[in-house]
Amino acid sequence: MLKTAISGNIVRNSHSHVVNELGKAIVGGLYPSGSLMPGDAELADRFAVSRTVLREAMKTLTAKGLVIPRARVGTRVTERTRWNLFDADVLTWHLESGIDGQFITHLSEIRLAFEPYAARLAARHATSQDVAAMVEATEKMRTATSMESFALADLEFHLAMLAAAKNPFLYSLGNLIEAALVTSFKLSSPFGEPERHLRTAMRHRHIADAIAQGDPDAAASAVSTVIIDGKERVADRVATTSLERLG
Repeated sequence: MLKTAISGNIVRNSHSHVVNELGKAIVGGLYPSGSLMPGDAELADRFAVSRTVLREAMKTLTAKGLVIPRARVGTRVTERTRWNLFDADVLTWHLESGIDGQFITHLSEIRLAFEPYAARLAARHATSQDVAAMVEATEKMRTATSMESFALADLEFHLAMLAAAKNPFLYSLGNLIEAALVTSFKLSSPFGEPERHLRTAMRHRHIADAIAQGDPDAAASAVSTVIIDGKERVADRVATTSLERLG
């Protein structure tokens, strides 16, 4: 997700192209919840694919919770509450359809629900190799020479912290962190502002140090600070952009 946002390039086969285009259309509201999707013949013609490819694409969208097929009725778009927001594609389609304040708030709230606890677990279970991986990532952040390298080092740090928690369920939530970093990369990266750049890197180093010292409370507090700071930066940027558009 983050690498795609950085490069802007992605190679897709026929199946993934159809899934991506229809997924973006659903999440973006072109096909509202409760509405019927166009028929197979129309979609197959539109995308110039076989009905077999189209059926496989619909199965993928069904697995992500976006649609549900009904015999003799058609394929209907489901309510948003049924969408799998932990899915990397669904998160990406949300980001591509426009980042708003509510999305940022919801993303930050779920991160605050699990990342501080992950930091507590890491403080109890991290090995010296885990700590070294986190410290190395903070150094990459501190010495980053581009917005892209800073963002990738940031992601590397958070994934290393989740790995240090030794709970595979937590590591599988990395998509949510990646989505948050995509919003930061697009709207409010600290790179280019030396003081904020250094402060952000050092705040991540404080997390690593607290984990290395086996201090769960300090680790959780440091993670919360990083998440809240990122949320406020992006929210401010979204608000400023909205005012500029109104002006």
